[in-house]
Amino acid sequence: MPTIQHFVSQIKQYGNKHKALYLLSLMILFWATYDGIITFISPLIMTASGLSGTQMGIIIGTSSISGAFFDFIACRIFKNLFFRRMFIIMFILCFFYPLILFKANSFLIYLIAMAMWGIYYDLKNFAEFDFVARHIEPKEHTSSFGIIQVFTSLGYLIAPIIAGLAIGEAVDWKPFLISWIFLGISIIFFIYLVILTKKYKNKTNSSKDIPKQVSFLKEINLWEKIGRTILPVLILTLVLNFIDAFFWTIGPLLAESFRGAPQFSGFFMTAYSLPILLAGWFVGSITAKYGKKKTAFISLLLGSILLSTLFLFKNFLPIIGVIFLSSVLMSLAWPAINGAYADYIHETKRAAKEISGLQDLFTNIGYIIGPIFAGILFDAIGGAAAFSMLGLFGVIIAIVLITITPKHIDIKL
Repeated sequence: MPTIQHFVSQIKQYGNKHKALYLLSLMILFWATYDGIITFISPLIMTASGLSGTQMGIIIGTSSISGAFFDFIACRIFKNLFFRRMFIIMFILCFFYPLILFKANSFLIYLIAMAMWGIYYDLKNFAEFDFVARHIEPKEHTSSFGIIQVFTSLGYLIAPIIAGLAIGEAVDWKPFLISWIFLGISIIFFIYLVILTKKYKNKTNSSKDIPKQVSFLKEINLWEKIGRTILPVLILTLVLNFIDAFFWTIGPLLAESFRGAPQFSGFFMTAYSLPILLAGWFVGSITAKYGKKKTAFISLLLGSILLSTLFLFKNFLPIIGVIFLSSVLMSLAWPAINGAYADYIHETKRAAKEISGLQDLFTNIGYIIGPIFAGILFDAIGGAAAFSMLGLFGVIIAIVLITITPKHIDIKL
C-alpha cells in the first residue's frame, strides 16, 4: 500500500521540471471539489422536486447528449486551440452553471443546465489531454495521468462530505455558494499555470504538427477509421464512465434509503472515490510490467466480480466495504487507459484532436445511458440489486474485451 514516503518519492521523481503538472493537478483538485458538490446535489434537487428515479436519470443523461454533439464540433473548432483557452471557456460555463441549476423550475431549464454540464466537462477532458501530450514525455503519460487522477479523486472524495454537511434537511443556497468558492480557488491556480507554461516550449508537440481543418466528410471518415482501430479501448472508456455515472446518479439515493443515516450518503460516495488516491501513485509501475490495456481490463473484471455480490448485504457498513474494495480494483483502469490515449496522441499527432474527440464521445455515451439505466433499475429492483446488475455487466464486458483486444494497437492514417 502506498505511504507518505511513496508520495514524497513521487514528488522528488518529477522534480522542479514538473511544476506545471502539479499546478494543473492542484487546479483540478479544487475544480473537482466544485464539480463533485454540484454532481452530488443534482439528483437530490430533482427527486425533491417530485421526479422519479427514471425521470431524474433521463434528465441527467441529457447532459452528455449535448457533450456528444460537442465532441465532433470541438475537433474542428479546436484544431489549433491550446489547453489554456479550453480551460478559460470551461471556467466561464462553470461559473454560470450553478446559478441556472439553482433557479431551475421547469423541465426545459433542467435540460439547459445539463447541456452546460456536459460541455464544460468535455472541455476539461480535451484540455487535460492537450496539456499532457504537449508538456509531458510519452514514457511518463500513464504516471502523469495517475497523478492527475489522484488529485481529481481527492476533490470528488471530499465533495460529497462537504455537500452532505452543507445540505442539512434540504438543499438550499449553501452548497452552491461553497461550490463557487472552490471554483474561484481553482481559477487562481489556473492563472499560475498559464504564467508558468508560457515560459516553456512544448516538450512533445507543437501546433505545426496539427493539420489545417479538413472537410466534414473527411472528418467523419477519419473518426470511423481511428474508431475501428482503437474500438476496444473506446468500449472500455464507455463502460468505465457508465459505471461512474451509475454511482453518482443513485449512490446518494441508496445511502439515504438507510434509516438512521441521513448524512451517510456523502461517505458512501467517498468510499467509491477514495481508492484512486491509492492506485494513482503506483499504476505506472503496474502498466510498465503488464501493459496499459491488460491492466485496465483485468482491473474492471476483478472489481466487477466483487461489485456483483452487493445484493447479498443488507447493512450499510458492509455495503460501503464492498463498494470500497470494488473501487480499489477498478481504479487502476482509469489512469491506465488514459495513458494509452496519450500514447496514441503522441504517436499520431495529426489525429490528436480526433482521438481526444472519440474518447470524449464514448465518455458521453457512457454518461448518457448510465444515469438512465441507473434510474430505471433503482425504480424497478432497488439500489443494492441495481449495483449487483452493474457488476455482472462489467464482468461480461471485461471478459469480451480481454478476448478480442490485440496486444498492440497501431493507428495508421
